[in-house]
Amino acid sequence: MDFKEWEPIYSEILEDMGFSREGDEQAAIILSKMLDGSNSVEVSVLDELISGKDVLVCGNAPCLRNDLDLVDIDDYVIVVADAATTALIEKDVVPDLIVTDLDGDLDNEILANSMGSIVVVHAHGDNIEKMEKYVPLMQDMVGSTQSVPLENVYNFGGFSDGDRCVFIAKQFDAASITLVGFDLADDNVTSIKKKKLEWANRLIDMVFPDQF
Repeated sequence: MDFKEWEPIYSEILEDMGFSREGDEQAAIILSKMLDGSNSVEVSVLDELISGKDVLVCGNAPCLRNDLDLVDIDDYVIVVADAATTALIEKDVVPDLIVTDLDGDLDNEILANSMGSIVVVHAHGDNIEKMEKYVPLMQDMVGSTQSVPLENVYNFGGFSDGDRCVFIAKQFDAASITLVGFDLADDNVTSIKKKKLEWANRLIDMVFPDQF
């Protein structure tokens, strides 16, 4: 994602959600220092994983487990949003890629990572303590940020983990993108979560108007 293209959207998100750009930038710098090469992989690994492949993006809506029963998981590169990792682990499936801001079931994310999942760790102003706790426990990571990208922390676009998965699949030229476990119209959520779902819906529709 070209940051100049993303920045106006990002500024609107910050204003709407009341989040701090300075906090996001500080978190990105901290994450950059934590990814020292021994625990991270080059971003080209994502291109090798995704380019030309059919990608299944798994959100963490309550419908996820039912949705998974309707697809042949073996046909896809599996990209999961944070807590959706647990549903895959329960089906004895190791996701190919986990996209996480470290709000999900970290035990299962660490387990999946130890079994081969690549992890895109997202830095934002509210998860610095979690980064400091959990990043040292993982390997094969790529850093991400919503703010200005750094040398080893990338801005792929997207706001929440679910829509960020979609942006990553698109950026690395997936042959197709199939969504499961997404309920962007769910009203049985907190007001903050509702805003995040509205942004996810808007962002996915903005980038893929014909596909989604």
